[in-house]
Amino acid sequence: MLRRLTLRDFVIVPALELEFHAGFSVLTGETGAGKSILVDALQLALGSRGDAGVVREGTARAEICAEFDSPLSLAGWLDAAGFAADDTGSLLLRRTVDAQGKSRAWINGSPATVSQLREAADHLLDIHGQHAWQSLTRPAATRALLDSQAGIDTGMLVQLFATRKAAADALQQARERSDDLLRERERLAWQINELDKLAPADGEWVELSAEHQRLAHAQALIDGARAALQSVAEADEAHAEGLTGRAIDALVNVADHDPRIAPILDALRGAQAQLQDAAHGLTAYLGRADLDPRRLAELDERLAAWMGLARRYRRPPAELPALLAQWRAELAALDAATDTAALEAALADADRLHLTEARRVSAARAQAAGPLAAQVTQAMQGLGMAGGRFDVALQPLATPQSQGLETVDLLVAGHAGSTPRPLAKVASGGELSRLALAIAVTTAAKTDQAEADGAGTLIFDEIDAGIGGAVGDTVGALMKQLGRQRQVLAVTHLAQVAACADHHYLVSKAPGTDGAATSTVATVAGAARVAEVARMLGGDRLGSTSLAHAQAMLQQAAAGDGPAPAATRRRSKA
Repeated sequence: MLRRLTLRDFVIVPALELEFHAGFSVLTGETGAGKSILVDALQLALGSRGDAGVVREGTARAEICAEFDSPLSLAGWLDAAGFAADDTGSLLLRRTVDAQGKSRAWINGSPATVSQLREAADHLLDIHGQHAWQSLTRPAATRALLDSQAGIDTGMLVQLFATRKAAADALQQARERSDDLLRERERLAWQINELDKLAPADGEWVELSAEHQRLAHAQALIDGARAALQSVAEADEAHAEGLTGRAIDALVNVADHDPRIAPILDALRGAQAQLQDAAHGLTAYLGRADLDPRRLAELDERLAAWMGLARRYRRPPAELPALLAQWRAELAALDAATDTAALEAALADADRLHLTEARRVSAARAQAAGPLAAQVTQAMQGLGMAGGRFDVALQPLATPQSQGLETVDLLVAGHAGSTPRPLAKVASGGELSRLALAIAVTTAAKTDQAEADGAGTLIFDEIDAGIGGAVGDTVGALMKQLGRQRQVLAVTHLAQVAACADHHYLVSKAPGTDGAATSTVATVAGAARVAEVARMLGGDRLGSTSLAHAQAMLQQAAAGDGPAPAATRRRSKA
């Protein structure tokens, strides 16, 4: 839902901040006051094309900020696009255009592209107007409209189609690249055979290197151990253990005379014990130490083989076991990729599963198309299209696609006897806009989550152009009804539509401080609203009759009876 719109130096608006509410709201004002400027500003915030012409004369840049309640359907997109979610659940879209026509955009304070604004807009707002027809001319939106009415979730269908496409691509690649794949397989098999001869084991390189290091320096290690043992515990009494024992003996005789000798004596005894342990360890080491030239030669040969393969394949020697495992996995994948019989069977299975699901979806669409067409046709009768007809046509596709076996076309005949044609080819903008209202009301009854067309806010920009009387009553009543389930904003010139609104905004134009025309917008209620509805009924000549009539219309609309009878109204040119 749209919460707030802030403009600065946009066309003829110096500064404006508007808060919006749930329900049905209207924007009214005299011709040329700038009612549609707010719609234009919203479109710019949602990614429409902008140029220097939107910048108020004499200023550096125009700025538009639109704050929405962030819908759950947008959470995944925001995360995938790298935009932080607001803790308050709001979504802030900001757009600036400078006097040179350069545009910048932000989403929740982070820089964004214009295309990202447009992607977000699909979840937020839909604008219907004579020159702003949007979602219902897009194939994806028309299909989603019918699927919503049918209660169809196409997630499984899309997943099965992706599986089928992957299977078809694998088979095609196997057929087109069979020679290349065979050569690649032979190369991998030869490399694996080379490494298999070495049979490198995980951790073996480290163990071999350590053992080689020890054997290569065996004589030096033996000589060093012998010399250390002699210094610690052998030869004459000058060895370390003997000297430590003599020091202990010397202090034992005098320790009773001074308690400060005791810790020194303890330290010497600890040193003596450690020297004895060292002597035992050196003796054991020398007992196992050996010069093994044959084993050293074997290690030299084994390490040379490791190094040779490591250099050939430009890998550290320790990585050879992992390289062998990788090649074996690649060979297994190539074997699978060249097994055309298995690939053909996989494609047949994927085809069967996708076709089964697609036929189920098609049946559900066909079952929902008729009732949807009938309901919209019924709604059209009170919207100036008496005798008109709405159709939902399912056109078979030449080949199955991710969303099924058919496209969904919306067709309309504006009056009795005419042939239904695609919406995009219907000439009358007013008919298109009123048809959008009929569809919106029909689909809104299906859900209270504003999911039928993907947008929680609907804007109707002068869809009542060219109508009046009873049709105007119906438009106002339908918008009020729709406002119970969606946020609805309408730019209107009809008093009977304005009288049905829950909230009323008046757009005015007056000279600014610099003498240039500026637009302002204010919420009107009470006597001010009565005066505005009266102006819409009778033009600038406000009298007691028009004021009383306006008061009656507002009271009847508030009571749920709709505006006063059309026969008592005069339509304004405003």
